[in-house]
Amino acid sequence: MRHWWVNQNQTYEFEVPCGFLWSPKTRADGGRNYFYECMQEVQPGDLIFSYCDTFIKAIGVVQRAAVTSPKPDFRNAGSNWANEGWYVEVEFSELASPIKPKDYIEQIAPLLSDKYAPLQANGNGLQGVYLTEISQELSNLLILLSRAEVLRIQQELAPVYDEESDYEINLEIQARKLEGDLERIQISKSRRGQGIFKANVRLIENHCRLTGVSNIKHLRASHIKPWSVSSNKEKLDGYNGLLLSPHVDHLFDRGFISFKNSGELMISKELNPRVLDQWSIQSSKNVGEFRSEQREYLEYHREEVFQ
Repeated sequence: MRHWWVNQNQTYEFEVPCGFLWSPKTRADGGRNYFYECMQEVQPGDLIFSYCDTFIKAIGVVQRAAVTSPKPDFRNAGSNWANEGWYVEVEFSELASPIKPKDYIEQIAPLLSDKYAPLQANGNGLQGVYLTEISQELSNLLILLSRAEVLRIQQELAPVYDEESDYEINLEIQARKLEGDLERIQISKSRRGQGIFKANVRLIENHCRLTGVSNIKHLRASHIKPWSVSSNKEKLDGYNGLLLSPHVDHLFDRGFISFKNSGELMISKELNPRVLDQWSIQSSKNVGEFRSEQREYLEYHREEVFQ
């Protein structure tokens, strides 16, 4: 297991933390960038410390090794970045008590590497640093200072490899002769709630609105406007998705439930009310207002999918 530090001082605004890292493969001029190249070195189970706004705010566990991926939908940020880069799936656990490294720089400084360190000697963050490896000694110190329950975090966020799902996806890619077409492969994966679509949804949603479950391992990234009738852009658009518990995903996908723009739950007459009782779903529940960008997709769902 290796230990990493990532600077996530993002210039774009999202309300929820995202479960991934993404970087271009090279500098804008095509030159090498050590911090981008580190993306290829991380492996499942590695620990990553997330540094943002001068604080270490979360500890993450790598779920998958880096894959080539289109750039997530960062809106107005990252316009000068290439459209293709490295994507690493990471699950983060936010610290109850974020720590400010500058307050402990006397302890931290001796453990910083001479090259590619994430901090200056005075404890301030270094510009241009994205992902960089740190020593186990520094990792242990950060865990001690933050009082993080790292064993619990590692157990809860341990990578889960779904071999059957990956096998099915590879069969689909081969059957449709999609090899070498980056966007098409990502669209194929997004059909099962994976890849860049899932990442884009997680930039907007962070839990199942109906059940409250937030552990991504128990959620599916579900298209609002069905994948089969969406354009290529809509298939990857995070606003065209919700994170849903599996049983809620089933009801939503089959049109047994839908949502009003204001968040009120809509229930089809075709659904036996006993199902809602057995799954402890409150018919009067309001799941919260949806964003303007989501409403066009919800309108389609109400008109074309909802029974």
